[in-house]
Amino acid sequence: MKTTIISLLAGSAMFLSACDTMTADQRTVAGVAGGAAAGLIAADVLEADDDWTLIAALGGAAAGTMVAQNSASRTCAYSRGDGTYYTAPCA
Repeated sequence: MKTTIISLLAGSAMFLSACDTMTADQRTVAGVAGGAAAGLIAADVLEADDDWTLIAALGGAAAGTMVAQNSASRTCAYSRGDGTYYTAPCA
């Protein structure tokens, strides 16, 4: 279990380093995917049932889309909660 967690952390560090050249839309998609994956991993580690696994994945996806920073323009994408987002200066 410890090896799995360390591997996932190392993999996510390499994944995040590739985000430098992404567009805002690509960062949002990466945030959704990464957040959902983190939620699924957390649910698996906690041995949650199917309902809680789904809730954890949705919560992780929502957290992943809350803030997707665009380092080129110093703006962030914020989720409206209905599947769309807007950009504004990072808080």
